[in-house]
Amino acid sequence: MIQVKDFTKKYAGFTAVKNINFEVKAGEIVGFLGPNGAGKSTTMKVLAGYLPPTEGSVKVAGFDVVKDSIEVRRRIGYMPENMPLYTDMRVEEYLRFRARLKGVASKKIKERVEEVKNRCSLKDVERKIIGTLSKGYRQRVGLADAMVHDPELLILDEPTIGLDPHQIRSVRDLIKDLGKHHTILLSTHILSEVEMTCNRVVIINRGKIEASDTVDNLTKLVRGGGAIKVEVQAMSSLAKDKLIALPDVDDVEILTDSEWTQIKVFPKNGADIRDTVYGLIRNEGWGLRHFNREGASLEDVFVELTQD
Repeated sequence: MIQVKDFTKKYAGFTAVKNINFEVKAGEIVGFLGPNGAGKSTTMKVLAGYLPPTEGSVKVAGFDVVKDSIEVRRRIGYMPENMPLYTDMRVEEYLRFRARLKGVASKKIKERVEEVKNRCSLKDVERKIIGTLSKGYRQRVGLADAMVHDPELLILDEPTIGLDPHQIRSVRDLIKDLGKHHTILLSTHILSEVEMTCNRVVIINRGKIEASDTVDNLTKLVRGGGAIKVEVQAMSSLAKDKLIALPDVDDVEILTDSEWTQIKVFPKNGADIRDTVYGLIRNEGWGLRHFNREGASLEDVFVELTQD
């Protein structure tokens, strides 16, 4: 659905995105992540046809975003971070207007507008002026706008910004449901939403792609992935020497040094070392009152890949 090859975007005296490559297959929900200023919004604007690439090739559904801009726009629904709405129009009036602009057949406009109002929970405010709506409802109007022409690809830039926890959960469920029929490229700073929603993650930093894989595969590469945290009754120096000598153990960190020593044991390449560590503790006769395997989160991956 999306093919980005050797893509570079330059502004006057500044390169926002430098020679990146990635793909999004039809039917995927892909999280597009990065710190502020990493090049996310620039890449999304180029995909949506708002900006031309400086170098390289960017295609959507096989169509070039420059040479076939109109065909690309027919196939995408784009929701920018700050959705520019006509605040003096009523919700239903605005969605009908947007449907006509996007080429929805006259006989299908009513059906499509009703569909997106229902999916975005806008029925209760369909007759209200957009300017009187809360931030949450305006976000829903923006999402309905992106969906009204039933595009193959949805590009959503911070779709849950400004929403309360109930609204975030509602939008999350909606995105999962939309993923059954659409390809979705999602940018957000709420990493827990990405973990629960996306099939795959692309992380960009300083204009370059740092990683592109499933969340599970990425967390295995992080130092904390699969680490064992134990609290044993043993001398810290002895415990560290014994644990570091075990196979598949990469490092050992002493957290507290007292009668009961807290230790964190890091595995090599995400290996499962629970049996090995527990076997050592039992054989040495150490007292044990805490034993837990800690999984790395997407936040750990993000920080490790994008920190200075």
